[in-house]
Amino acid sequence: MFMQIAIGAIGIAIALMVGYLVIAQVRASLSSSTLATLNATDPLSYNLTTQGMNNAQQTVFAGFGLIAVGIIVLAAFGLIQVFQ
Repeated sequence: MFMQIAIGAIGIAIALMVGYLVIAQVRASLSSSTLATLNATDPLSYNLTTQGMNNAQQTVFAGFGLIAVGIIVLAAFGLIQVFQ
């Protein structure tokens, strides 16, 4: 059972890493001149775009933190089962 949960956690971590990389690439592809043009033409759209990217990155970071805590809890659970 422990191995199934650990493999699932690793799969979720990989999915989060891919999501983070996609978000980082989108942010990098939007050069500062593109964002400046967007800000000059439509400030509301600029603000929504930057806030959306920031929120997406923060969500991915929170997911990494939850997976780390989950793996620590699973390791503790595995050790408890071994010594029981």
